[in-house]
Amino acid sequence: MSSYRPRRSVLYMPAANERALEKAKDIQADALIFDLEDAVAPDSKEIARQQACAAAASSDYGNRELTIRCNGLDTPWGREDVLAAAAAAPSAVVIPKVDGSDYLDEISELLNQGGAPSSTQIWAMVETPTGILNVDQIARHERMSVMVLGTNDMAKELRATITADRTTLLPYLSMCLLSARAAGIGILDGVYNDIKDEAGFEAVCVQGAEMGFDGKTLIHPNQVAPTNMVFSPSMDELDFHRRVIEEFEAAEKDGRGVLTVDGKMIENLHVDEARRAIAVAEAIAAL
Repeated sequence: MSSYRPRRSVLYMPAANERALEKAKDIQADALIFDLEDAVAPDSKEIARQQACAAAASSDYGNRELTIRCNGLDTPWGREDVLAAAAAAPSAVVIPKVDGSDYLDEISELLNQGGAPSSTQIWAMVETPTGILNVDQIARHERMSVMVLGTNDMAKELRATITADRTTLLPYLSMCLLSARAAGIGILDGVYNDIKDEAGFEAVCVQGAEMGFDGKTLIHPNQVAPTNMVFSPSMDELDFHRRVIEEFEAAEKDGRGVLTVDGKMIENLHVDEARRAIAVAEAIAAL
C-alpha cells in the first residue's frame, strides 16, 4: 500500500473552456481528466488539445493527478491527441471505448512515438459490449493503471435503462471490478448525470464504494466533496481498524489463537483490511 494513490473523486473538465481549467486549480478533486472528447465541439478540438496539454504539463494543479481524455483513433483527432498528450507527459491518457488489448497496443505505440515517459499510463474506458466481454485482457495490458467505466455509453449500447439502484448495470459493473482486482489495477465508477439530485448521487456513491470501486468519475465540482467523504474511511472505521491491529499484535505476543474486537471474530484477513484502510487514510491526508 506504500504506492497507493487516492482516486476518490476524478473530475472531467472540458479542455476548451479556459475558465473551467482555471477554476479546476482550486477544486479539491483527487484527479482531473482534461477532456478532449465528449465535452468539446468539433470546431474547438484544436484549442482544447493545446490547453489540455499546457495544463497537464504545468505545475498549477498541486498534487492532483492530471490526465487527458483523447478522442478515439477512429476520429479525425485521436492520433494527434495521443501524440500531443505524450509530449505533455500527463499521469495518463484516458482512452474511450476500448474494446481490446490490440487497441491499447496502438495507443501505447503512439505514446512511445510521441516521447511519453514510461510513467505515462493508460486509463481505458470500458463502455461497450465488446469491451465488457474483453475486459480481462484490457485490465491486464502492461500499460494499464486504471479502468474507467463509461456507464452512459454502456447503457446505450446495451439498450439498458439506468435505474436509481442501477440493477440493470450491476452484472457488468461487477465483471469489470472483478477483472480490475484480478489484474491489480485501479477502477473508477461511472458518472452520475443529475447534478441536482444530491440524495440519488450519494446513494450511488455509497453503492460504488460498497462494491469496491476506488472512486467515481464526476461531471460537476459540486459532486467532489460528497464523493471524497463516501470514499474515505470514517473516523469510527479507522478507530476500529487501529484496535484490530493493536489487539491482533497483542494476541500474537501472548500466543492467543482466538481474537474478538467489539464482539467480532478477527482473522488475518481482517488485519490486512485494517492495515489497508489506515494506509488509504494516510495517503489521503498526504494530498
